[in-house]
Amino acid sequence: MGLLKQGFVSWLAGVLFLSSLLLCNADVHHYEFFVREVNFTKLCNTTTLLVVNDSYPGPEIRVHRGDTVYVNVHNQGNYGFTIHWHGVKQPRNPWSDGPEFITQCPIQPGTNFTYEVILSDEIGTLWWHAHSDWTRGSVQGAFIILPAENETYPFPTPDADQTIILQSWYNGDYKQIIDQALATGIPPRQPDAYAINGHLGDTYGCPNDTIFRMQVDYEKTYHLRIINAAMNEQKFFSITNHSLTVVAQDASYVQRFTSNYILISPGQTMDVLVYANQNVGQYYMATRPFSDAAAMPVDFITTGVLQYTNSEGGLNASLITLPARNDTSAMNSFVSQIRNSNVTQNPPLNVPTDIDRRVYIAIATNTLPCNTSACLVPNRIVASLNNNSFVFPRIDILQAYYNSTSGVFTEDFPVNPPVFFDFTGNLTGFNTRTNQGTRAVVLNYGEAVEIVLQATNLGGGGSHPIHLHGFSFYWVGRGFGNFNNVTDPGSYNLVDPPLINTVHVPGGGWVALRFFATNPGVWFMHCHFERHSSWGMDTVFIVRNGTTTETSILPPPSGLPRCPGT
Repeated sequence: MGLLKQGFVSWLAGVLFLSSLLLCNADVHHYEFFVREVNFTKLCNTTTLLVVNDSYPGPEIRVHRGDTVYVNVHNQGNYGFTIHWHGVKQPRNPWSDGPEFITQCPIQPGTNFTYEVILSDEIGTLWWHAHSDWTRGSVQGAFIILPAENETYPFPTPDADQTIILQSWYNGDYKQIIDQALATGIPPRQPDAYAINGHLGDTYGCPNDTIFRMQVDYEKTYHLRIINAAMNEQKFFSITNHSLTVVAQDASYVQRFTSNYILISPGQTMDVLVYANQNVGQYYMATRPFSDAAAMPVDFITTGVLQYTNSEGGLNASLITLPARNDTSAMNSFVSQIRNSNVTQNPPLNVPTDIDRRVYIAIATNTLPCNTSACLVPNRIVASLNNNSFVFPRIDILQAYYNSTSGVFTEDFPVNPPVFFDFTGNLTGFNTRTNQGTRAVVLNYGEAVEIVLQATNLGGGGSHPIHLHGFSFYWVGRGFGNFNNVTDPGSYNLVDPPLINTVHVPGGGWVALRFFATNPGVWFMHCHFERHSSWGMDTVFIVRNGTTTETSILPPPSGLPRCPGT
């Protein structure tokens, strides 16, 4: 199938699906976000955090499929930031996508900017968060997308729902933590605790800490909307004596399956059903990190409580069942069960088969000389994609691209690793140096794209949660070892691949993604481990305009934040 024909079929399928949604009444919503520093006391220590509307986590946005949301963000804090609507594709509207110096410059203190968040086929649970340095550690919240009018769930309607946000807690300002690490050349420190909906639970020893409680009624069904907002930690999550039925990931329905735990990476969201069918009592919910890297996250277990109405006592920490921090078998067992669901509430399956553009990306952590006066080590840690450590410009790439401003970025991101080696072998003594640059991949509108993401053992190795803005993609392949472009495509799942926006790339392995480039704009791709993104594990995909107004970037809005020095 030729490029134009493939692109037209993809565009037409999307138009028909969205048209069916628009037969319902789409609404317009308005939110006001006031962002300022507020004191919080946890771990018997008072910390000042930048938060939205004085809350941690921030306010929940709750709308219906196909709606449009305007969020007026007022910066009443001490430094600039942006906000990203994670998983919202923003058709033709990269101006409100949010990543700092990619699609906009920061909202400066004392100013405001109104984001236009355009929903399309997303359904279920997403989230919003700051997209500047590490500010998302405290500026974050849920983005709930309910079925459109006259649309049903593809499962019996739950009796109630509950958002569960898994977080990293630091005694300190998140921006200062990463700024200090980058200046000195040493890795940022580990979190002081993990949290569930802002509560640290009862395992850290401070008598003033609170525990999250979710009240349930016997024989009722509850829809858990689980978000991993942690900074650098994949998470296991379970509820004692209760099974979890996974029904969606990243705002797309999946084939239902039941597990005693879930594994969720930073950036990912999962919709899970839990049935209150046990003896009336109180049951621990719990979370701990997972890692298959050389540098392990701190192994704290954070607790919450599932509490049946009219129950007392009954909590028993010895009954908490979570896989071990390094249990790769538990990770693989869970991840391998995720499949796309052939339900009418999902967009029609439209997996590219004839590929126009292939991009093969090797993921690594590297070193470069640390040669400033603040350095504490001779070599600082950086990270790269295809041996390019991304450098953020001081004028955002979208404005530079839209206005044809030269000198901000180049269009030469390597679509293959510059050097092929045994990516997953023993790399002791291997040269860890990398190049730096602001380099982008440019795609033509409508192209069928395949991206293979290859984890390497260069640096610390381990898994990576890779997020692509502006798209949901089909996760068609996964394996261990080095990707073989002759034999491995034969194992691809082109029948029911999950449609997601953040993919777990396994340590020592690879994943393959496919999508049609039918969303014109500038779209960031990065590791959702914040330390990796801060070190340069990022790139940009630019999708050129199509041949019509309907396939071209929308005009820029008024009031875009000014870039520094302009």
